[in-house]
Amino acid sequence: MDIEVRDDHGGKARALVFNRPAKRNALTVAMYAALADELARAASSAAVRAVVITGTGDTFTAGNDINDFVADPPVSDDSHVVRFLKALVSFPKPVVAAVNGAAIGIGTTMLLHCDLVLASPTARFQLPFVKLGLCPEGGSSLLLPRMLGLQRASEVLLWGEPFDARAARDMGLVNEVVEEGGLLASTASRVERLLELPPDAIAAAKELIRAPLRAELAETMLREANAFQKRLASSEAAEAFAAFVEKRKPR
Repeated sequence: MDIEVRDDHGGKARALVFNRPAKRNALTVAMYAALADELARAASSAAVRAVVITGTGDTFTAGNDINDFVADPPVSDDSHVVRFLKALVSFPKPVVAAVNGAAIGIGTTMLLHCDLVLASPTARFQLPFVKLGLCPEGGSSLLLPRMLGLQRASEVLLWGEPFDARAARDMGLVNEVVEEGGLLASTASRVERLLELPPDAIAAAKELIRAPLRAELAETMLREANAFQKRLASSEAAEAFAAFVEKRKPR
């Protein structure tokens, strides 16, 4: 299974694991569909009180599988990529991300919608949308400027250069950089502490924290999706994808 689903902590926490290590856990349309479906199931389950998202091997996720992405691009509002993002944004229970390595593209933007993000010292983050002839997605054009200020957000989104776990922590994208080899244990400990808290109070607190941004975020994500679809059809994106596949610089 490219998405491994595991019930931990006596069934109270559901782990969704990117499980495609040979491809650096690059996400396919089928994986997005599975993630959206599993989040819907976890949201409606009385037993599940938290979700953990992580990856196998030494990569969180390399972002979209380029070949799969080109063959089946997200050109409609009901695409599986959009379904996944909407399910994550609206998820009513705590979401914990354990970033075990590189988090590229949507691998970074999805973290903006998690409630707790832990990272290993080897984690690397990158938003290379412009380099691929595309534009920001996942609400990043709204949330990153608010987190970082306009100049730092522009640097991250326009230049698209990678940054390390400590820089991500300083930005506020990551809560904690754990010691080498301690990510799984630290995540389990944090989730266990979370599960000791009253679940209805947690749900109420999350709703209050997220509610003021909801309408603005929905509008932003729609605007991003429209721009993203136009960029996908552009000659710049076509050349960037071809260069990526052919392992050369774009012309």
